[in-house]
Amino acid sequence: MYILMAVIFIVGYAGIALEHNIHIDKAASALLTGVLTWTVFVFGADAILGVDFGWSIPEFKETVSHGMEYLDRFRHYAEGLVLGDIKADETVSSLTNHFIIHELQHHLIEISEILFFLIGAMTIVEVIDAHEGFSVITDKIKTTKKTTLLWILCLLTFFFSAALDNLTTAIVMSALLKKLIKDKEDLWIFAGMVIISANAGGAWSPIGDVTTIMLWIGGQVTALAVITKLILPSLVATLVPLTILSFTMKGHVERPDRAGDEEENLTTESERNTVFYLGVFSLLQVPIFKTVTHMPPFMGVLLGLGFMWVVTEILHRKKSMHARSKLAVIHVLRKIDTPSVLFFLGILIAVASLQSAGQLTSLAQYLDTSIGTDQSSGIYIVNVIIGLLSSIVDNVPLVAAAMGMYPLADAGFFAQDGLFWEFLAYCAGTGGSCLIIGSAAGVAVMGIMKIDFVWYLKKMSLLALSGYLAGAAVYYVMFEWIIG
Repeated sequence: MYILMAVIFIVGYAGIALEHNIHIDKAASALLTGVLTWTVFVFGADAILGVDFGWSIPEFKETVSHGMEYLDRFRHYAEGLVLGDIKADETVSSLTNHFIIHELQHHLIEISEILFFLIGAMTIVEVIDAHEGFSVITDKIKTTKKTTLLWILCLLTFFFSAALDNLTTAIVMSALLKKLIKDKEDLWIFAGMVIISANAGGAWSPIGDVTTIMLWIGGQVTALAVITKLILPSLVATLVPLTILSFTMKGHVERPDRAGDEEENLTTESERNTVFYLGVFSLLQVPIFKTVTHMPPFMGVLLGLGFMWVVTEILHRKKSMHARSKLAVIHVLRKIDTPSVLFFLGILIAVASLQSAGQLTSLAQYLDTSIGTDQSSGIYIVNVIIGLLSSIVDNVPLVAAAMGMYPLADAGFFAQDGLFWEFLAYCAGTGGSCLIIGSAAGVAVMGIMKIDFVWYLKKMSLLALSGYLAGAAVYYVMFEWIIG
């Protein structure tokens, strides 16, 4: 059953990758994968968790109290039960089932935070788009030369991602790209570079990526160290693929036809400006809100969305029913890409099952024992591999597994701002760009732009890999040859 869970994940992953070949939407494959892996976990709980359903509760307590080797997560759960009261009618089977449900609920809290954040950010962007608010930017970008436009948008994405986060920035830039580029091939290439730039930009900021936030809050890294030591490698991870593309992209982009929009102009210039700047403020205040209140980022996004909702209702209260039906947030909510949200849900709960059942932890332990982290060379290799793995499975459980394996030390590689944690922040943040479903930003852009997995693999993965490895090499040179 332990192996079967991994097999189901691989088959489901293949279904997502071959979406256009098998003509099955990726959301369906992801949802099936997520539910089936947890179902197999339930039916194979005894073998996976290392228990015998034939034990009585006293026997179960005895094995726990004597430190029997369970899966770590289950052992901690079982020890908590031994310290508390177990009902007389409980069985070992029901206890393991409770554990699995407890794990699912625990992961669902984290997943829901991401989904609500995604829905809120997408709605804010759609509200701006419905009011033609992005014209504030697009009207100022006059160039249609592909290379110039690519550099402008990628550098904007890189620095916006550090100030907001990579997911929000990817959503905003995707909406912007639709206003600037008509041809699908060009649009997808620009979108691919937005993914690479957003992930690289998020890696050097303590609030730019979920994994960096985890390491920052956990005390493994400090904000100043992350910014000063990772900005150059992260910038290189963007500049290398950007430079390569600059030699291959020729000509000019064709702008989308906006004649139809001008015929039915439902907003004034002041309304467009108001909604645009209000939307940008709603997104920019999210990291500030999180820092001040210590609440999850989705609460800040929902605060901004609620405020925008009230303001737009007031702005349009005297307009015709037709105008309000086009501009109201209620109408905009219908345009949210629900299949992408469900895809996100499916893939995240699938990865969560591998985390709870121990496959990801086993993978991390295998890397540690086969390569070793007692020398700096081993740390570089392990982290580079973790970064590449984060393009296949979510980087959050991989980083969580690393944080669980290696406690903070007073000195050395695993001390605060030590080599392992800093390089992990870079690798986990940028490595996911190698595949389009390897990061939250990639998944969001994939849904918004309808980008094909195989197309990204052929056109963008090598570019992303070249930037990732170049940035890693820059970090190595900086701290092994120059500073070290």
